[in-house]
Amino acid sequence: MLIIEVKEGENIDRALKRYKRKFNETGVMKELRNRREFTKPSVKRRNEVLKAKYKENVRKGAE
Repeated sequence: MLIIEVKEGENIDRALKRYKRKFNETGVMKELRNRREFTKPSVKRRNEVLKAKYKENVRKGAE
């Protein structure tokens, strides 16, 4: 459970923004999306390799 202490005189919008940032850093939503359906380990590995190839090509193009 996330706890955000609202400082005295702090705007509630700023506290909410801090909460959202902290929530995103925990990766809860990403984990829920990944668990929605089972992905075979071979498919996961293939996607990782394709992503790495794509990133490598992007870096080569930037040089």
